[in-house]
Amino acid sequence: MALALRAKGPGARANMKWYLYILKSEKDKKRYIGSTNNLERRISEHNSGKVPSTKGRRPFVLIYKEEFTAEIDARLREKFFKTHKGFNTLKKILLTGSSSVG
Repeated sequence: MALALRAKGPGARANMKWYLYILKSEKDKKRYIGSTNNLERRISEHNSGKVPSTKGRRPFVLIYKEEFTAEIDARLREKFFKTHKGFNTLKKILLTGSSSVG
């Protein structure tokens, strides 16, 4: 119990990693852009049908990720990639092969 309480303390987020991630549906070839503090769990949730917005588009593969130390930075990057300018930036990143996967 003490460990759970400690994890929620004021310094808990200081050491936490956040991720911007982009998945590609193997079914419809479309992308999904999201952010999380647990990338493996989140991809598993997408592929097991636990995420309503992606349930019918499974399976997914991770095609891009970026790591952040602050949640706000990951969320802002997610929001950027969902804009027209961000979509074009992402296309350039993926075409040049400078992907952060792996």
